[in-house]
Amino acid sequence: MTDQRYIRPGVVTKAFNGIVVLLTRAGLSVAGSRILTVRGRSSGRPRSTPVNLLTAGDQRYLVSPRGQTQWVRNLRAAGEGELRVGGRVERFVSTELSDEHKPAVLRSYLRRWKFEVGAFFPGLDAGATDDQLLDVAARYPVFEITT
Repeated sequence: MTDQRYIRPGVVTKAFNGIVVLLTRAGLSVAGSRILTVRGRSSGRPRSTPVNLLTAGDQRYLVSPRGQTQWVRNLRAAGEGELRVGGRVERFVSTELSDEHKPAVLRSYLRRWKFEVGAFFPGLDAGATDDQLLDVAARYPVFEITT
């Protein structure tokens, strides 16, 4: 079952995201940032937002620390999208992970971006146990992406 949790971005986050978008479009990835573009599930028009691309071993993931965002809903519907840094565009297909497959990915995500997303994972960090991460897994959509 999908947890319907969604945390709206505030003014500071929107401003920070605007800076990240400008830098990423210019070809400067900020700590792994990409511009995610996905076809809108209702409009069919392309929708873009900055995301952190997590690479763990040979696999790559998109994690939504804010929960059921618009990009998550659109990606579920489309099953594919694009990631951009500067002029480089990478098309991908996605597979959403079931909760039982999320703990290792969430741990890696926290290890990489706790400084940025820690507020969305109250009481958790990269040292959290599998059971602790499994308890909250439904709150955090995770997609494995492949090209």
